[in-house]
Amino acid sequence: MVNPADERPVMPPVRLPSEAELARAALAAPLLSRAARLAHWSAPEVRVGAGGELPADRLKHAVTELGLDADEDGEALAAEAWNFAVDSGLVAVLEDDETDGDTDDGSDAYPEGEEAGDGESVAGTASPGPELAQLTDGRPADVLEIWSEGLDAVLAEVATPTFEELLGELPEQPGEGEVFDPATVDLDALGWDPEEEADFLDSALGSLYLFALTDDSGQAASMVPLPMVAAASVIPEDMDELSEAVMDELSAAVLKLDEQFRALVDTGILEYEPVDESVLAEVGADDEEAPPPAADAGEDDLARYGQARLTPLGLHAVRRRMIEAGLAAPLLGELADQGADALLAALPHRPETAAHDEAALWLAAREPLAATRELLVAARGDDPAAPGRRLGCQLVLAMMDGRAEPALREVLDDPELGGLARVWLAEHGVVDVPPPGEDMVFWLTIDTLAAQLGGAEIEENVPELRDLVTDLADQHSGFFDRAWRTDHPATADVLEAVGRLHPDKQLAKQARKAAFKSRSRD
Repeated sequence: MVNPADERPVMPPVRLPSEAELARAALAAPLLSRAARLAHWSAPEVRVGAGGELPADRLKHAVTELGLDADEDGEALAAEAWNFAVDSGLVAVLEDDETDGDTDDGSDAYPEGEEAGDGESVAGTASPGPELAQLTDGRPADVLEIWSEGLDAVLAEVATPTFEELLGELPEQPGEGEVFDPATVDLDALGWDPEEEADFLDSALGSLYLFALTDDSGQAASMVPLPMVAAASVIPEDMDELSEAVMDELSAAVLKLDEQFRALVDTGILEYEPVDESVLAEVGADDEEAPPPAADAGEDDLARYGQARLTPLGLHAVRRRMIEAGLAAPLLGELADQGADALLAALPHRPETAAHDEAALWLAAREPLAATRELLVAARGDDPAAPGRRLGCQLVLAMMDGRAEPALREVLDDPELGGLARVWLAEHGVVDVPPPGEDMVFWLTIDTLAAQLGGAEIEENVPELRDLVTDLADQHSGFFDRAWRTDHPATADVLEAVGRLHPDKQLAKQARKAAFKSRSRD
C-alpha cells in the first residue's frame, strides 16, 4: 500500500498499549532487568577490558549477582546483560587515559596496569551511567529509549556472525600453531555482506509484524511457523514453483532464524518456540541446512520447525525501526487529536476494520454536531484526493446518530456535499428531504467511483471494481450518454477506467467514447 501524498510504503496501522504499559514490559524483559542489576552492582566502579568487557573473575561475580551460578549458560547470560548495560548507557565506561587511574573499591577493581588474571589486561573503569536513574525516575518514553538503544546493539550483534562461523567459508584457514589475527581477514573473501545480513533479520521481523497485523485470531496474534517467516524473506513473490536451490536456501534460512530468534527472546520483543530437537537431529554434522518441510505439511509438522510472534513491545520496536528506515507505520489512534482533514486524508489508505476503529477513536473525543460540521468542511474540494476524503467522510458519518442531522441539512444545496448528505438522511429515516436533481445524482456517482479507483491499487482489486462498474451501467439505462456531461474533475478518468474494466465489450466501448467526449468538452 502506498500513500500518494509522499509515495512511501504504508504499513497497516498497529494497535499498541500505552507507553506506560510498554515501559513496564521493557523493564520486565530479562535482558534489561539483568542489565539494570549489573549497573547497580558496578558502583562505585569496576575495572574492565579495552572493549568495556568484564574480566573473567569479575564476570563470575556478575554471574553470582544475577543468581545464575546453577545455569550452564550463566556466564554467557551475564556477559550479554553487561553488554546491554554498556550499550544502553546504564553503565558508563572510561578508559584509563580519561581517568587518573585511582579506584575506590579494592574488591571490584585493580590497581592501574595490573592484569585481571588469565592474562587479561584491564584498560578502564565502568560505573553506573546517568541513564540508570531514568529507569526508576524517568518517563515511560525514557525507559523505552534506553531499552531501544540496547536492543539496536543486540540486533546488530545477532545479525553478525562470529569469526569462527565466517572462517569456515575462507579458502584457507590458519595452520596449526598459527595465531589468528582478525585484522588480516579480507572481508570480501568471506562473501559476507553486513548490510544484507542486517536486512535479512529486519525482513524477518517485518514479516512477523505484518503477520500480527493481518491475523484474524483475536487480540493476540497467532504463532507463525518459522518456514513461513523465512519464506517471506527468501522466496521471490513472483515464483510459482520452488526450485531445489530455493528450497535449500529456505532450509538454511530457517536454521539461521532459529539461532537469531533464540538470542532475541530475552530482549522481550518476541515469543519463540525453537526448532524441535527431532528436526535438528536430522541435520548432519557437516550440514548447514535443515531438511525442508513437505509442501503439504500441516500445522503440527510446521510447528516442529519453530514458531514465533512479536510481543506488543516487539511491535513497538519494529515499528520504530520501520519509521527510521523511511516507512510509514501508522499507529491506531494517533489521529484522535488531529483535525478532520488529517483523518479523512488517512482513512482511504487504511484497511476497512482499521479505518472504522480509527474513526471511532476520533469521534469519541468530540461533540457529534461539531464533529459533523468539521468533517463536512474537510470533505470539500476538487483536488484529486477529494473524492477519497468524501468517501472517508461517509464512513465516519455512518457511525453517527441523529445528533448529526442539523449539520447535514445545512449542506443539502452544496453541489459537493448535498448528495452524500441526502444518502445519510435517507438511511436514517428522515422523510422531509427534497430529492436530488439529476446533476447531483451523476456527480455523486462519478465522485464515488473516483474515490474507489483512486484509493486502491486497481490491479489488486479488479474483480471488485469490475462488479461495481457493471452494476452501475446495468442500473442506469443510457448512463454513458449522460455521464460524460457531468461537471466533475474526474469524469473523464472514471469513464476511461470503466472502459478498461467493464466485461461487456460493447459497453466498455461506449464508456471510452464517453470519456473522449468529456475530455473534448473540457
